[in-house]
Amino acid sequence: MVQPPDRAKVAFWNQSLAPFVGPDTRRSVTQLLTSAVPFFALWTLSYQALAVSYWLTLVLSVPTAGFLMRLFMIQHDCGHGSFFHSRRARDTVGFWIGVLTLTPYAYWRKTHAYHHAHSGDLDLRGFGDIDTLTVSEYLSLPRHRRFAYRVYRHPLILFGIGAVLHFVIVHRFPWTTPRNWTEAWRSVWLTNLALVALVSALALTIGLKSFILVHAPVLVVTCSLGVWLFYVQHQFENTYWHRHENWDYYDAALEGSSLLLLPSPLQWLTANIGIHHVHHLSARIPNYKLEEAMWAVPELQNPTRIRIGDTLELVTRTLWDESEERLVRFRDVKRLPPGRTAA
Repeated sequence: MVQPPDRAKVAFWNQSLAPFVGPDTRRSVTQLLTSAVPFFALWTLSYQALAVSYWLTLVLSVPTAGFLMRLFMIQHDCGHGSFFHSRRARDTVGFWIGVLTLTPYAYWRKTHAYHHAHSGDLDLRGFGDIDTLTVSEYLSLPRHRRFAYRVYRHPLILFGIGAVLHFVIVHRFPWTTPRNWTEAWRSVWLTNLALVALVSALALTIGLKSFILVHAPVLVVTCSLGVWLFYVQHQFENTYWHRHENWDYYDAALEGSSLLLLPSPLQWLTANIGIHHVHHLSARIPNYKLEEAMWAVPELQNPTRIRIGDTLELVTRTLWDESEERLVRFRDVKRLPPGRTAA
């Protein structure tokens, strides 16, 4: 039987985080301008660089992707209702950024809300997560499906080919989405229509080849970095996964979300999304208040800290061991006692 939430815990976090909940319109508008203007300026400069050297275009694609990723974080806050007081403003900004990021806004908002509501719940996986199997689930699979899971979790697929295909192809027709999610499906088709119009306009003005040469590397870098950011926020050895009857929203936020330690310029460029444990405690806190909240509440200052250099080890942890309550590697499965390795 699922236990009701601890009222004292709920009251404590509501009271502690209340001063930081809700947007500051001036700061939101400033952030939107300091993200959109550099993105479009760098994209234009990348196009102009084609006349000089394609290598220069490729170099410029990296900061361009950085600002596109920052725009995605604004779309993310719009989806959580934390960026503007006006829903119309949030939905308008979120939709058009979604066109740039190839992410149908209402569809993403719905699936991401599911992720927040059930993060760390082993019985309610499926939307908005990186697929993670338990050891027993993996061992129960036939050989070909184990192989498919290993391929899916390979860094080249997860952060490279798969990341690009997810945004370019899967977001055009997310077939696992329930048919009764009418607003989400409407967002998918409207985003696709807007993309056709935008790409057609650019093809007629600068040429389809030039558009692809400029935007393809930007897209690859943005998708790869975006998936990497999401991965390190939840996929670490002692993260939080429990069956539903033992799952707790606040414990999942604090124990199952990391603090990604980035240099200040990168923290700014990623809009503080690395302060992920605070974000999961209260998604209504806009990104520019996350750091303020963390330093104001002592209980928020000791999360799992992840450094960029930790990534190489983190990506090898692919299976959740329920008995040891930690993420393990494929090779660790071979070392389990005979009774636990039998499929």
